[in-house]
Parts: sequence; structure tokens; C-alpha cells
Amino acid sequence: MTYLEAAAQFYSEVAETPQVGLCCVQSSPLQLPGLNISPQMQEMNYGCGTTVHAAELVNQPTVLYVGVGGGLEALQFAYFSRKPSAVIAVDPVPAMREAAARNLIIAAEENSWFDPSFVEIREGDAFALPVPDASVDVVAQNCLFNIFEPADLKKALQEAYRVLKPGGRLLMSDPIATREIPQHLRQDDRLRAMCLSGALTYQEYTQHLVDTGFGQIEVRARRPYRLLDCQTYNLSEPLLLESLDSVSFKVPIPEDGACIFTGKTAIYSGSQEIFDDSAGHILQKGVPAAVCDKTAAKLGSRLPEEVLITDSTWHYTGGGCC
Repeated sequence: MTYLEAAAQFYSEVAETPQVGLCCVQSSPLQLPGLNISPQMQEMNYGCGTTVHAAELVNQPTVLYVGVGGGLEALQFAYFSRKPSAVIAVDPVPAMREAAARNLIIAAEENSWFDPSFVEIREGDAFALPVPDASVDVVAQNCLFNIFEPADLKKALQEAYRVLKPGGRLLMSDPIATREIPQHLRQDDRLRAMCLSGALTYQEYTQHLVDTGFGQIEVRARRPYRLLDCQTYNLSEPLLLESLDSVSFKVPIPEDGACIFTGKTAIYSGSQEIFDDSAGHILQKGVPAAVCDKTAAKLGSRLPEEVLITDSTWHYTGGGCC
């Protein structure tokens, strides 16, 4: 049995018998006016964060959701689109597709605005998405891509990039590791399926996105996810996993490298009221301006006495100078 077959078997089991808190952070799902979520759907919230970011869902986008789970985020995406087949949910596990379909029928009974036709559930997987090139505005996945081995992750990201329209967004939530995960854990297929042993470091994770061609990456949240203790996982020291929510844009990579936003700001304190670096960044004296990490490094090294660079907040929702 390959690791992908082991993961499919595992999620067939949890589709039949939900495991509350399997890989979720200890938080409630996004609450929206008029949105009711059934207990059955909540119990199958197998994700480590959220991919539903309202700022990315204006103008009724077409959303391709990879790994339908219990249907919770498909329902949340439908809340913003509200038209037939605006949300396409793809999953290779029959039991999971069936469970999501049942949950969405219940959702239609509990939400007057929702029609099951808003979500189209299709058989398929992340390596061969069943939609044409450049056909969707948003691709989303929650706690799935971290399961993949590096070569398979590359395929999945290339597929997401293929189906996105120019300017489209890849919304992801995955565990990341604060240091490299030891090989004996990586080889445990069940731990990998449980999102506990396949995580990359932040640097590796974002590099995969850049290598795929995404020119802008924005971190929406980064928070503790799980602690792997020494005794249970045969480690010399505990290993912290974090949950990373990100949005990656299908835009060209600038000549000087991709823009990655982690919540840094630049604050000018020189003698002028306005500072212009002649590269598109204009700072008002004393006013924090959000900048990508690349620009932060350039400004900080160029004018260390006049430009203060603040630390990453690991939360960015737009604005600033970049």
C-alpha cells in the first residue's frame, strides 16, 4: 500500500465514523450572518485552519476546492458565490464524497439561501484536476497538500496553477514544521495521513510556491498547531508544528523575486515628510506601511538609521506600499 492509498483508507474510515478534532485547531469555524452549520458537518471539519477569506471571495468567484472533507468549507465558499456549480469540490475518496453530499443536503434544510446545486462534487484528485486550464478564480485546499511527498506536492501545485485564471488565487491551510521532521516519522504513513509527519518548514513550503510560479504570497495566519512530544514520537526534543494560512496569486514573479507578505511594516523617520525609494515605495514620515519581506530587507539595509522595519506579525490582508 502506498502512502496515498493509506491516506485514502484512513479518510474512508473517518468519513464513516467522524473523529472530532482529528486535525483541527481548537477554534470554531468562521461565523457568517445567516450561515448555519450542522453538528455532522462540524464533526468532519478535518482542517488545520481556514481557507475562507472574505477579501478573496468578492464578485461571486468560481472556486475549486480540493479535498471536500465534510463539506464545511464548500458550504462557506457557496455562501459568497450563490450560483449553480460555482463551487467545485474534488475528492478521490468515495465515502468522503458521499458524506459531504449528505451534509450539504442537511445544510440546504438549515440555510434558506443555500441550494445543493451551488456545490458540484466531482471524483478526482489533486494531481489531475477535472477542470480546463485557466477556468477558476480560486483554488483552495485545507490540510491536504502537507500529506504529499515533495514530488507529488510539486504536481499538485502545478495543477492548481494550471486551472487558475491569470490573477487567480490559491488559498491554502497546512501544517508546517519549525524544524525538519525526522525520517522515521516521515515514513509513518498513518501519521502522514493524520497531518502529523509530512509537514515542510516554512522556508521549504513557500519556496515550492515560488518555484511553481506564484509571484505574490500573503500569509493570513500562522499559529501553533500540534506539539510532538519526545516519548510518543521518539524524539530527542519536542517538535512544534504550526498552522499556516496563505493566499498565493497567479501573477508574474518580479525580476528581483517573488513578493512574500508576512505582516512586516516599514516606518520612515528621516528629515523629509515623504520618502520615495524610486522603486515604487513611498513612505510618509512616522506612518507604518506594509511591505513584503523582500522590500523590507532592501529598505532596512539601505537606510538602517532612517527606516525602521518591524517584525513579521504573520498576518497580512493587503494595503501598504508594495
